[in-house]
Amino acid sequence: MTEDTERVPTRLEVPLADTWDLTTLFETDATWEASFGVWSDELVQFAQYRGRLGESAAVLKNYLEFETEYERKGDRLGTFAFLKETEDLANPIYQGMKARYLGIAALANEASSFSRPELLELPPEKLADFLADPKLADYKLMLERVVRYRPHTLTEKEERLLALQLESSQTPREVFGQLTNADMKFGTLTFDGRTLELSHATYASCLEKPNRELRKAAFHQYYAEYADHANTLATTFAGSVKQDIYNARVRNYPSALEAALFPDQVPISVYDNLITAVRANLPAVHKYYAVRQRAMKLPELHFCDTYVPILTEFRKVTSWPDAVELVLESLKPLGTNYTETLAAGLRGRWCDRYENKGKRSGAFSSGCYDSDPFILMNYKSDVLDDVFTLTHEAGHSMHTHFSKEQPYQYANYTIFVAEVASTFNEQLLTRTLMERASTDRERAYYLNKEIDSMRATIVRQTMFAEFEKIVHERSEANEPLTLQTLRDEYRKLLEVYLGPGMTLDEEQSLECLRIPHFYGAFYVYKYATGLAAAIALSQKVLKGGPDDLAAYLNFLCGGSSRDPLDLLRAAGVDLATPEPVDAALKHFGDLVDELDGLLK
Repeated sequence: MTEDTERVPTRLEVPLADTWDLTTLFETDATWEASFGVWSDELVQFAQYRGRLGESAAVLKNYLEFETEYERKGDRLGTFAFLKETEDLANPIYQGMKARYLGIAALANEASSFSRPELLELPPEKLADFLADPKLADYKLMLERVVRYRPHTLTEKEERLLALQLESSQTPREVFGQLTNADMKFGTLTFDGRTLELSHATYASCLEKPNRELRKAAFHQYYAEYADHANTLATTFAGSVKQDIYNARVRNYPSALEAALFPDQVPISVYDNLITAVRANLPAVHKYYAVRQRAMKLPELHFCDTYVPILTEFRKVTSWPDAVELVLESLKPLGTNYTETLAAGLRGRWCDRYENKGKRSGAFSSGCYDSDPFILMNYKSDVLDDVFTLTHEAGHSMHTHFSKEQPYQYANYTIFVAEVASTFNEQLLTRTLMERASTDRERAYYLNKEIDSMRATIVRQTMFAEFEKIVHERSEANEPLTLQTLRDEYRKLLEVYLGPGMTLDEEQSLECLRIPHFYGAFYVYKYATGLAAAIALSQKVLKGGPDDLAAYLNFLCGGSSRDPLDLLRAAGVDLATPEPVDAALKHFGDLVDELDGLLK
């Protein structure tokens, strides 16, 4: 290794100030071990409540208090073990710590599994009395949510049989993961005198390169490997769809889609409205592709041409302190309480900032009720996306921070609203960067980035959501999901969403076989609704008055104290109607028009 080669430091070489401070969880590994031992020993206390939850409101209250406190202690232990492992995935001490935590957590789930069936077997009038009892006021909402599941909860024996199937039901997901991450090999590419090993990560990177020949080669070589395994992947995916349908039918849901929407109390109309609204606004998307093709001077626009920035000359270096300042400046509309709290965290030790050997890749926000809302980054000063990643994860962390206004049992917000707070922050950062742009071309660069973000999050995820709906409906109608069926249905959607100006390669329909989110069905639509809500709320805060800001901050404080749609409705966005998605895509169209004008 030469002196000019940049070396990735070991964990021990990273300055303490650049790491997160997990002592707010446990001072040392030894204090974690002591707490873990106590927590493990308390597991046996679940047994004393089995068969007794219907005795009285007092007994039920005692059980719920014990269960809540036990879970809270476990969250603290698990958060520490998980975060310590991510610092260096090769460290056997923290691998073992996490494994031991997960082992006891699994036993706790088993030990407490009696509670829901036992409660739902109580006579309705007795359960109603419990719900009205002041002793259980702190748990009333939790109990009401349990009662909702009465039509979908089976007998104890049947529930046990379903529990025994849980591991085997994950086989399609596991096969997909092993095949795509371990067994499939994508070969190497040579360009500019360099040899690059093609992988999922480097494929995505290649699509962002200005070198068109590299983009085309990466695309065709990547999908050639999927073509070689297409029948296996199609069968695996079809098995996952059948498992979704089985789970829905055995629990008396009308469809797999309705089973997936039930926990958040989201009506099926929300899902359908999203698809309808996006389809109605596709002309703006198609215009954007035409603008991109003209600006890039391409005779034909292929999918592999849609991720590279239209303008490639902007490359700025933003140090960590400067990135923090930029993020805080952009978030000033949220008030001093928000920005001062975040400033203390980012300038302090909420964030594990830089890469080290063995550290988990990517970024995330993670914490628990009794810790700081930590952020993992692998920050690179020459990558603008990392500044956006920072404000995105900061949005999650501040959401977690404010949600502690709720008692523990209602502090965890659902995934349905999770992306609102993070993408809201991205909206404010984009606004600040565009206001600071010193030239039309620089502003066009930020416009292009924002348009591509909306296209990927709202339009593309909605196409995925529509594909999931189609294939589940076909399987529910007892139609076979063959490889050809999957490819044909996906190509129809590509033609609609990408538009007549896009030249579709034959391999493009294989994309339906490589989306890991399809193995957790009806999840991706939440990305689209989340960004649509974030755009609407950010515009309310920027253009409105103190009441609009207060409504948004109250949303951040809501946790799970209301159902997701009600939380957003109180903040000023009603996702039960098409308006938020329509408004977001009208905003998309305005951005495309401005970009078109600047590039001309």
